[in-house]
Amino acid sequence: MKKIFLFSIMAVLALSACQQGHVRHTQDSPEIDTVKELISNYNSKTFDTSMYADTSKTFYNTSKNPMSASEAMDYHRQTDANYASRGFQGENQEYEMVVTDDGETWVNCWLDWKGTMAANNKEIDIPIHLTYQFVDGKIVREYGYWDPSEIVMELQKIEAEAKMAEEATEPME
Repeated sequence: MKKIFLFSIMAVLALSACQQGHVRHTQDSPEIDTVKELISNYNSKTFDTSMYADTSKTFYNTSKNPMSASEAMDYHRQTDANYASRGFQGENQEYEMVVTDDGETWVNCWLDWKGTMAANNKEIDIPIHLTYQFVDGKIVREYGYWDPSEIVMELQKIEAEAKMAEEATEPME
């Protein structure tokens, strides 16, 4: 009888030790699926804002002057003019969802972006970190961080070459 009692207590302790509370970190969630859909939309140039809350704020390489979801989509449309092709690569993508100590839900992703400049076909690869805060299944904040230096320098080079070509074709006075 004593053995049965001890076995019962150990079984209860083992079962209660295996039970987990609220998930604080995962790599599989509806929020991650939403971000993956957003990335897929970006790659296919589908500028859908339905996954954003009406009051969402987007920050790209800044902590000031947020954009609304529609302004962020306009930003992507405008920068698309610089590229013959662009998009996030399918390999080496990492996604995680975390719930902070304050109960905030965030999805972080680390992605590789590749673009081909329209003016000269130069390929540029950039690692990018994006993070999204969710409330009630909608994105309320988006932060994007990357180093745009190579793109900026290439655009300046393209502009300088175009100006030199224009000046070379102007008639001499």
